[in-house]
Amino acid sequence: MTTTLKTYSPIDNSLYVERNYAQQEEIQKVLKQARAAQKLWSKASIESRAEYCSVAVDYIVANKDAIAEELCWQMGRPIRYAQGEIKGFEERARYMISAAKDALRPVELPEKTGFTRYITREALGVAMVIAPWNYPFLTAVNAIIPALMAGNTVILKHSSQTPLVAERFDEAFKKAGLPAGVFQYLHLTHDDAETMMASPEIDYIAFTGSVAGGEKVERAVAGRFIPVGLELGGKDPAYVRADADINYAVETAIDGAFFNSGQSCCGIERIYVHESVYEDFVEKAVKLVNQYVLGRSDDPKTTLGPVVRSSAADFVRGQINEAIAQGAVAHIRTQDFPLDKVGTSYLAPQVLTQVTHEMRIMTEESFGPVVGIMSVKNDEEAIAMMNDSDFGLTAAVFTQDIKKGIAIGEQLHTGTFFVNRCDYLDPELAWTGVKNSGRGCTLSAIGYESLTRPKSFHIKNLL
Repeated sequence: MTTTLKTYSPIDNSLYVERNYAQQEEIQKVLKQARAAQKLWSKASIESRAEYCSVAVDYIVANKDAIAEELCWQMGRPIRYAQGEIKGFEERARYMISAAKDALRPVELPEKTGFTRYITREALGVAMVIAPWNYPFLTAVNAIIPALMAGNTVILKHSSQTPLVAERFDEAFKKAGLPAGVFQYLHLTHDDAETMMASPEIDYIAFTGSVAGGEKVERAVAGRFIPVGLELGGKDPAYVRADADINYAVETAIDGAFFNSGQSCCGIERIYVHESVYEDFVEKAVKLVNQYVLGRSDDPKTTLGPVVRSSAADFVRGQINEAIAQGAVAHIRTQDFPLDKVGTSYLAPQVLTQVTHEMRIMTEESFGPVVGIMSVKNDEEAIAMMNDSDFGLTAAVFTQDIKKGIAIGEQLHTGTFFVNRCDYLDPELAWTGVKNSGRGCTLSAIGYESLTRPKSFHIKNLL
């Protein structure tokens, strides 16, 4: 039985973090503390909760330099971009703190003679947050801050690739003086995490990860009838219309495809381009991708870091090689990126054309620095191709005709629709997906609905 968590850096495969996994005695202690603390925490005012959370956010922002370096070594984000995650973390956290008062306000109903009626929002209890490594602060904060603001206590199980993120959250809440048991974390094996999900002490689960992981969550809680939020990734498309600003579309869509080495749930993984501008788009896209600098993520010159581990690189290579064998055309010479070597986490970016939906590269999540580009005849064909997917997290259209763009968006099966942008979460908008991208909602005022239950008060006045 594995008793030690070991995190190997994608930079050089060195052992970067080593921790003991939590044992059963510690797990049970944490569960009991979370349950006991929640009774008092749920009675705290929203203003009091906001103060604790705000101080914790301040602490993480103040330590952004050290955190950026930790992210760089744990999951491979280039150091030049690593601080950007803390900027996004702060934006989301502060918005969700500010939105809590109105989102959690009782619903007042029209007057009815002889009766008083209203609906309150009650905390669910103990929330278990299971966060991934690719955006370890951004994904975690989506659930942690609103769960706490709603009056729940939180137990965080972070990815074994980014364990220091859980410890940073813990430091921040201790700095804020958060009452004991309100926020806790555990380093858990997959088996212990599944067992914990089934515990009667857990009232809500927020999971971000793979479809296979989401299936395990649902099996673990089967028959418990507790709410579960699942964000399970995507194969997000972009469509470039004939009237698009091509230079802008290339710059934005390619960044959406290759930022974070393509390891983004809402990154662009397939691009459809109107036939009249297809050749121009591909030529400019290839030129831009060739400008990426593949290197160690601790090197400030690097713009494309390693993927998270060598097995992930090999998976993407397999998709690319299979597509080429089926007739796809590769436009990037891997020899121009000398660090690209089988058995390492370093993977050259790749642009493929002559791709079809019979190829895995256009239907199966890649989660790496590769994008397929297809020519389409019109909007109708683009819509059909964009909807031809098991996923539905985001979709983007590039056009100068906003009305046409919105009309296309209304026909797409997706949780978020963009016009002239991509790969971004606005905390004031609901973050949700359809099909295999999961279910539930985080962010926005609507996100608080998943973290509370409605309670109706129906009072007959006898005097």
